[in-house]
Amino acid sequence: MALAKLSDEQIRKELGNLPGWSVVNGKLHKEFIFKDFIEVFGFMTIAALHIEKMNHHPEWFNVYNKLKIDLVTHDAGGITQNDINLARTLNSLS
Repeated sequence: MALAKLSDEQIRKELGNLPGWSVVNGKLHKEFIFKDFIEVFGFMTIAALHIEKMNHHPEWFNVYNKLKIDLVTHDAGGITQNDINLARTLNSLS
C-alpha cells in the first residue's frame, strides 16, 4: 500500500505538535544537540531499534554531539504520516 504525501496544510498542523521540527528542502528536519559524542551515539543506537521496527529509515548526519535528521518518504515524493510518526518517536526518545 502506497503512502499518501501530506498536504502543506496537514504538515503545518502536525508541526504544531512536533517541537523542534521544521520543513527544510521538502523534508522534515531537526537538529539535536547532546552533551557529548557518547550521549548522541547512545540516542542513535536506541533510535535505530525503533527505526528498524518501523522500517522507515531517516537521513541523518552526526558530528561529535550534534545530530541532524531529515525525514521524507521517497516513494511518495514528500512527507507522509510515516515521517510524522518517526519524528514523534525520535522526540520521545530524546
